Amino acid sequence: MNKKLWIGILGSLLILGAGTAAGFAVRTEMPKQLEGSPLLAVGEVKKLLKDVIFETQKLVVMIETDTGSQGSGFLYNHEGDLITNAHVVSGVRHVRVKTSDARELDGEVIGISTDTDIAVVRVQELAGVEPLSLVKYERGEVGDDVLAVGSPLGFQNTVTTGIISGVGRSFHIEPYTYSDLYQISAPIAPGNSGGPLVDMKTGAVLGINSAGLEEGTIGFSIPISAVLAMAEGWSREPMEMLPNLSLAEDREEHQKEATLEQLADYLVRHFYDSLNSRDYVYAYSLLGGTWKEGTSYIKFREGYLTTRNVVIDNLHVSNSGDEATVTAVLSVDERKNSENVLSKYQVTYKVGYENDQLKLQSGKGKAIRK
Repeated sequence: MNKKLWIGILGSLLILGAGTAAGFAVRTEMPKQLEGSPLLAVGEVKKLLKDVIFETQKLVVMIETDTGSQGSGFLYNHEGDLITNAHVVSGVRHVRVKTSDARELDGEVIGISTDTDIAVVRVQELAGVEPLSLVKYERGEVGDDVLAVGSPLGFQNTVTTGIISGVGRSFHIEPYTYSDLYQISAPIAPGNSGGPLVDMKTGAVLGINSAGLEEGTIGFSIPISAVLAMAEGWSREPMEMLPNLSLAEDREEHQKEATLEQLADYLVRHFYDSLNSRDYVYAYSLLGGTWKEGTSYIKFREGYLTTRNVVIDNLHVSNSGDEATVTAVLSVDERKNSENVLSKYQVTYKVGYENDQLKLQSGKGKAIRK
């Protein structure tokens, strides 16, 4: 592979199924979101997808170490054991685990490989909790719809939808060998490593998200069936002494802090992807306090009820100190006068920190005439 890989930043920035990557700017004068299809089957599929996402998110955690490493993990058995990537917890015995319900728990690394990017973390407080189901014997195929869940750039419980776009991918990045991987159509960001790749139809775990291309458009996932026996061995007999792993420079890229431009780019895409997946509550939570003061959640949600889908055609970020300006051109499939139409818009956001959290401070948009 002639493209440099980022390890540990895998998984999934939210991308929309069917290649979409957006939603559109929050403002009262912009078109609303498209009404759902009247077909019963469509409604049932959407409900099922939401159920799969909800059940998966409950069992995915954020993992942090004293060395500054951050990643994700997921509960795989009834003993309170989490599967994650080895590079996420390399060099430490104890980690901090943040659950989807905002609890912070202590975790202990009980197993870690020196040549496969897999580790197991035990969290006593999670013992007895029903884990995610696993695809133990079968393999996913090209074209399968999948979800990737993790904490890219610190945005916990982010969901990416995509497909398996390739199988049997292999490469080596010291000290790990990656063999027979799934290639997935998902962009990447730091913090997603170790999160699950989930079958969209069944909710079962197909793989562990582990690496991605620097360009951020392709991710790679280790099939769970290839490493489950190793993980189960550590769960039965935890390691008394952990190996001393030193990661090569190629693996340290993911530990560098992301720039404000990168974070702002991600936040806007994340916002739109949340809207496209109809997660209006989460999208609304990404707005800053001042914006929320002038826009209630009800008004916010109503602004998207006639928008069918949004794709970001291009996006540019400029930095002015502690604030970034994001400008994007959107293609919006929306409902107007009882018809589906494709419209173009230009939107601009101000992105900045609020109580140490990056937020969309303001936004505006205008239609682009054809």
